[in-house]
Amino acid sequence: MSTSQWEKMYHQKLSSAEEIVSQINSDSLCASACALGEPVGLSQALAVRAEAENLTGISHHLLLVLKDLKYLQPDMTDKMKHVSWFTSGYARKPVQNGSADFMPCFYKDAPMLWQEFVKPDVFYATVSPMDKHGWFSFGVAASVARAAMSRADKTFLEVNRHMPRAHGTGVVHISEVDAISENHSPLVELAQAPITPKDEIVGNLIAEHIPDGATIQFGIGSIPNAVGQALKNKKNLGVHSEMFTETMVDLIECGAINNLRKQINPNKSISCFAIGSRRMYDFIDDNPGIEFHSIDYVNDPTVIGQHDNFISINATIEVDLIGQACSESIGTRQFSGTGGQVDFIRGAGMSKDGKSFLAIHSTAKNDTISKIKPVLTMGAHVTCSKNEIDYFATEYGIVRLKGKTASQRAKALISIAHPNFREELTQSARQMHLIA
Repeated sequence: MSTSQWEKMYHQKLSSAEEIVSQINSDSLCASACALGEPVGLSQALAVRAEAENLTGISHHLLLVLKDLKYLQPDMTDKMKHVSWFTSGYARKPVQNGSADFMPCFYKDAPMLWQEFVKPDVFYATVSPMDKHGWFSFGVAASVARAAMSRADKTFLEVNRHMPRAHGTGVVHISEVDAISENHSPLVELAQAPITPKDEIVGNLIAEHIPDGATIQFGIGSIPNAVGQALKNKKNLGVHSEMFTETMVDLIECGAINNLRKQINPNKSISCFAIGSRRMYDFIDDNPGIEFHSIDYVNDPTVIGQHDNFISINATIEVDLIGQACSESIGTRQFSGTGGQVDFIRGAGMSKDGKSFLAIHSTAKNDTISKIKPVLTMGAHVTCSKNEIDYFATEYGIVRLKGKTASQRAKALISIAHPNFREELTQSARQMHLIA
């Protein structure tokens, strides 16, 4: 077809958000692209319709809620219930009070779950404007989009000129779409977590273990950000990371990241989603040096492991003396999600000279609570098993757990606990027969 024919098809499918959601009825399962890929005009219009027409049993599946929208209100639970695939700020309270649900999974498995276990009636997403060939980009939200769309009965797109047009496989053609709306509200911008003196210490400690030419993955949080800031003097770094971060822009611009030594996808920073500043979105837009792909590729440990010197850096919430780490709940209260942390720990373990780091502040609440504990808080979700964690870091040092016995692990972790808690932890370890 000619360009004018794609444009004709576009206008034939163009509609209002209200008209589109009139096609969604009670008991529908709706799947959204992740984070900034949520079509907020459509999801808001659907919540309004569900309330006004007393629809029931609609579920809205999304990884990372970035706006406080109507469907998150407690009185919407029976009408339009949110299902979180990673419990972020605005979804945290609804999940914790039971008005929203959450989906446990390794992030790499999310496309498989959509394709084999969870059948969506509707897939909807925010996309960049259509190009002359009829293609839209999922922009900075490619992770599960194609997988969820492939099983959906209906596909609705919300076009937003502020969504970057990203290179990679996160694209959808006008011919695959049932209806289109337009909503050009600015994308949510996420400020970087401020780096504290403790973060800086941990960041510098980890950076010492990262060689020139390494390929890196950063998780979310101030400690990974601090590691990134400590890497500005490194050379020939590469990126293969589920999340593309603001710090990565800094490292590309200063020349530390150039992706030249990557064994696969050389010259490319590979990711599947991003949240940050307008500066970052503009940096990604039509940048052939950055590609966004599906999460089952980006987070596949066998793909990650093809990079030599792969370095994975993530934060956690607490760890016990045997080396089990909880990164997603505070006791029984869901706080975030499993995400891709385990995927990258496994992938780094397959990499030649690869390393994975879990990092934590040694204490919480003004040094009154140790985050290194004899046992995890009752009800805490074990994110990383004791058998997979490699390096563990606090502001008091870095220890390697891989290859250590239970007794050696306990001693190593106690050595990087806050000094105020080391004697208490040692006594607990003895009572648990971890230390003779």
